Amino acid sequence: MLPGVRWWFASRASRVLDDVGAKLNIEVRPFQQTRRQALIDLVTYDAKVQETAAAFARDNQLPRDLVTARIRSYASEIVPAFNAYLYFRLGYFIRRRIAQSLYRVRLGYTDAAALSQIPKNSTVVFVMNHRSNMDYILAAYLAADQAALSYAVGEWARIWPLQQVIRSMGAYFVRRDSRDDLYRRVLERYIAMATANGVTQAVYPEGGLTRDGLLREPRIGVLDYMLRGFDPAGERDIVFIPLGINYDRVLEDRTLMLAHDRQAHRPGIARAAWNTLAFVARQVRLMARSRWNRFGYACVNFGAPISMRDYVARNGVDFRNLERDERFARVTALGRELMRQVGNLVPVLPVPLVATVFASAQDESLSELELKARIEKLIEIATARGARIYVPRRDWDYAIGAGLEMLTLRHLVMEEDGLYRAVDSELPLLRYYANSIAHLFK
Repeated sequence: MLPGVRWWFASRASRVLDDVGAKLNIEVRPFQQTRRQALIDLVTYDAKVQETAAAFARDNQLPRDLVTARIRSYASEIVPAFNAYLYFRLGYFIRRRIAQSLYRVRLGYTDAAALSQIPKNSTVVFVMNHRSNMDYILAAYLAADQAALSYAVGEWARIWPLQQVIRSMGAYFVRRDSRDDLYRRVLERYIAMATANGVTQAVYPEGGLTRDGLLREPRIGVLDYMLRGFDPAGERDIVFIPLGINYDRVLEDRTLMLAHDRQAHRPGIARAAWNTLAFVARQVRLMARSRWNRFGYACVNFGAPISMRDYVARNGVDFRNLERDERFARVTALGRELMRQVGNLVPVLPVPLVATVFASAQDESLSELELKARIEKLIEIATARGARIYVPRRDWDYAIGAGLEMLTLRHLVMEEDGLYRAVDSELPLLRYYANSIAHLFK
């Protein structure tokens, strides 16, 4: 039955490409439509991969066929199987329903004029901060009219049938912190090929989820793979688009904080699964009683594009001609500049703003009037520094009330006789949300 199933999806994918392709600002590239097996062969027998394979076989005294088979297994693990029907029809429907069911989703700011000036044949790379696994869903949902995004996904998603679905959405799998030189060469060449062929990608320079809410130092692996062969005079420019994401509530906040605390007791797999089921059951009970509310606001800001042709001309650098250490230093400098741009775009939302006040107040009890006065000072600082502040309904009283209500409903803040103060045991979680915008006040 499998050939029939493949034919059914392939025929609908072709129709979707005809229907959607003309409406996208960044078209789906032929490289994404190439059969997966052909891409696997292309990566496996790439000249640079085979050069590394020969050295590996010689150094480890292994048969060349065995090394090639190992390379093919790596390529099969990495290479996606993009399907336009699943991405633009089924995938879009699922992303929209999940995002809108859990959050009040908002597109805060976008530099539409600058985005419209990007040359059509450029390789566009969205660069964003990484706060939650919802980032994949939210960014792809809000960018659906721009392009089909290709993500790097960690090993957590390599379970059946999730990996098949994710792969069909154009995502490729990455082993975090792998020290296998052969694997890293295969990954490098796939990313280089996708970049050279104009595939629109989305990357997290931080390398993983933030554990304490703060922006992390960039890890340059993927950026380096994209840039080490970049030809400023070539057919395609590489254009980075900074993107800032923030949430009033991160679904996995306590789990992330637990991972950050090395001395904290960590539950086993069974306990973690039980906690997840208990959380879902609690939300279902609230829905049944008509007492369930969405988890506040989720907002995305798109910044001005950064052309690599302009960047290398301005800085007098050609990544192709640099020695390894100097190239790493240059790419690190670029990564920090991109993360600075992303940090400036992180939306200031009600909960992080209110949490900032209580995280600094600690034992103080504040009236609603005192709370608003302190928030007003924070807003003045953030506005002066060009921060992107999202004000629900353009009403500050409503925004502050919404943030305060969420924190009290979660028992992070308690109210007594009209005065509010942070719950001592929940101060780390308040700091976690405050940290999402802390860089805007430094």
